[in-house]
Amino acid sequence: MTDISDELAAGTETPRRLYVYNGGFLTQGRVRRILALAGWDVRVGLPGDGDAVGVWGDSPTAPRGQAVAKVRGAPVVRVEDAFLRSLHPGRSGEPTFGLLIDPEGVHFDASQPSAVERLLAEHSLDDLALLARARHARAFMRRHHLSKYAASDPEVEVPEPGYVLVIDQTEGDAAVRASGATAETFSAMLDVARAEHPGVPVVIKSHPETRAGHRSGNFREGLIDPVSLTRLFEGAVAVYTVSSGLGLEAIFHGHRPVVFGTPVYAGWGLTDDRADVPRRGRALTVDQLFAATMILAPTWYDPVADALCEVEDVLRLLTAGARAWREDRQGWSASGMSRWKRPHLQRFFGGMKPVVFQPEAGRRRMVWASKTEAGAVRLEDGFLRSRGLGAALTPPLSYALDDLGIYYDPAHESRLERLIEEALALSSADLARARALIDRLIAARVTKYNTGSAPSALPEGHRVLVVGQVEDDAGLLAA
Repeated sequence: MTDISDELAAGTETPRRLYVYNGGFLTQGRVRRILALAGWDVRVGLPGDGDAVGVWGDSPTAPRGQAVAKVRGAPVVRVEDAFLRSLHPGRSGEPTFGLLIDPEGVHFDASQPSAVERLLAEHSLDDLALLARARHARAFMRRHHLSKYAASDPEVEVPEPGYVLVIDQTEGDAAVRASGATAETFSAMLDVARAEHPGVPVVIKSHPETRAGHRSGNFREGLIDPVSLTRLFEGAVAVYTVSSGLGLEAIFHGHRPVVFGTPVYAGWGLTDDRADVPRRGRALTVDQLFAATMILAPTWYDPVADALCEVEDVLRLLTAGARAWREDRQGWSASGMSRWKRPHLQRFFGGMKPVVFQPEAGRRRMVWASKTEAGAVRLEDGFLRSRGLGAALTPPLSYALDDLGIYYDPAHESRLERLIEEALALSSADLARARALIDRLIAARVTKYNTGSAPSALPEGHRVLVVGQVEDDAGLLAA
């Protein structure tokens, strides 16, 4: 790594000045915040001694910064989105969860080394704890159907297994240009895929930006539904790509993709390379590739804590966001909700589409748990509810949605009951997370309502706790 990387890794007290000539560095608050936490002071103007110039990847504005850097004798730092980004592409306006801050090059351009490539080529990548993290994180991604853009729905149907998956990219994409590829390269790739798998159906996966209408792809037709990439990879007999990040994810899912470009994941013995990949020849395992590209290289950010974090934290945040998107993307119509609850329901469930409080076709339906409605999901307060009582109109901090029944009614199976029955299959990481939460709740003395009132004086000696309930409590009536 360069002197810049070593200095930042050591944690300098004074941020290094980074002069930029792309408005995105100034207008995208998330990017600027991550750079600041990583030790960079983003500025405009002309760099002096000890300063650096920041450019965004190989964007159209990059030559501007490179020219200034050359004249001023300043090093160039290239910034790009990390390999896990967000629910939706950046052109949809959603900020990123991580950056690749590279003082050597840009990962998708093999014409010169990058920090990511140097990690893959020179780092030992033999630490057992690091590789265990990589293995668990890969499994977590598969289990929760996560991808670079995580807005996918495992319930959306995928083609019947036994197809060749050809991955499209947006027209004029920088990673395509860096590989020297053109529209003809994509046509040739499709022809090769068909020739090497005669009689096998071919599925073309479009880029999410094409699905959203931001940019066109290199193929006129392709799969644009928000399908789970995990399910799509599971059904594929082969994967073909030019330089898409999905080629990297295909490796994480057990494929050996055929690669027609020179992306950073090619050339390490895990791909079938149809283009010359210079400087690379080391044989890596899948977990070593994951460790370098997902754990060591990126600078990850937790927007909740407003702090730098690890990939495991980002995976949990993406899982929560993806779950909300999957459950709420069709919009909700809610019945049987008191008026005072409606603003809070809007805050919880109206992030994708505003909740409506009358029947509306095409939406999911929810009803308060004490009521029933055919086909509706039942809603109840969660087990950690609030600081104060619901009877005092204190807004809740959690809800329980149940598509089978409701947890307090033993007459019918509930979603919680089924989850408890399936708990034996939980991973060690899931159990460790549960134990940590239990310990934290006990240490903080957190309860369902947290009214703050001190307990009544009790006599010394043995005590028996008798828990009371209000006489019209739904849980009592259901029992």
